[in-house]
Amino acid sequence: MAEAPQSATTRAHSNIAFVKYWGNRDNRLRLPANASISMNLADLHTTTTVAWDSALREDELTIDGAAAADPALKRVGDHLDMLRARFDDRRFARVSSSNNFPMGTGIASSASAFAALTMAACAALGIEPAERELSALARLGSGSAARSIPAGFVEWLPGESHESSFARSFAPPEHWDLVDIIAIVSREHKRTGSSAGHQTADTSVLQQSRLRSADERFRMVKAAILRRDFEQFADIVEEDSNLMHAVMMTSKPPLFYWEPVSLEIMKAVRHWRQADNLRVCYTLDAGPNVHCICAAGDADIVEKRLRSLSSALDIRRSAAGGGAQVLPADY
Repeated sequence: MAEAPQSATTRAHSNIAFVKYWGNRDNRLRLPANASISMNLADLHTTTTVAWDSALREDELTIDGAAAADPALKRVGDHLDMLRARFDDRRFARVSSSNNFPMGTGIASSASAFAALTMAACAALGIEPAERELSALARLGSGSAARSIPAGFVEWLPGESHESSFARSFAPPEHWDLVDIIAIVSREHKRTGSSAGHQTADTSVLQQSRLRSADERFRMVKAAILRRDFEQFADIVEEDSNLMHAVMMTSKPPLFYWEPVSLEIMKAVRHWRQADNLRVCYTLDAGPNVHCICAAGDADIVEKRLRSLSSALDIRRSAAGGGAQVLPADY
């Protein structure tokens, strides 16, 4: 008689990077070309159940209630293959995942997805890796997933090996009352995903210049967060975002993620900060949607102004969030 499936359900939060991850020193291990800093988003998350089942003949995956096809199924299967080999378990798994925000649009859905998948797969096996190891394992599925394992404000160390490339929290969510107001410009799934984009970063003549100054931006943003210095934080966060997109636009082939309304919002945010003294800045991941990072006291007026720019904008809002967690069995 086949043994009963072993299952667990977890939740992990998306994160927004203030110092970006773009490009790898090792594509197979997803060792990043530079250190990065992010904030977990409390209200944007992925919930995933993994059930290891000896009766299965292949992995099964549903996303938001629909059966997933390649390439999503292959990517999840490859990650589970790695975990099967590491933990010496040959069973296939039934994976069910749901998101409360749009996937594949530059809101780090792969980060929360692979953080939740990694934790659920381990928990279903009765394995509880230390946070550092869990972060490194999640990185193998999606680089930025390493940052969705710890809580709050997070730094990802590039490392020189699998074991030394992991993320860790350097300040809890309550350390600084920042709010991310996301202007969702488009829900269309991007044609070139981040994994493919990372592999073209070095084709840009600007990538090495970006990397030479990345450590300084990392130190300055981390210091600004620890001091709660919004003025320094804002200038460097915008600069880092612009540099990453400059690399994308000059890669071969070039990647153009901005839409006209993306640029309109970016220009408006700078005006609001410089002319009206609102504590707000912008940053964009690999997509057209604009993250407007602001002090909590200015969040309502920033949201109101964003809505006035275009009635078509979908606005999401989130404060800093906690780390990945295993949910109760009766969830």
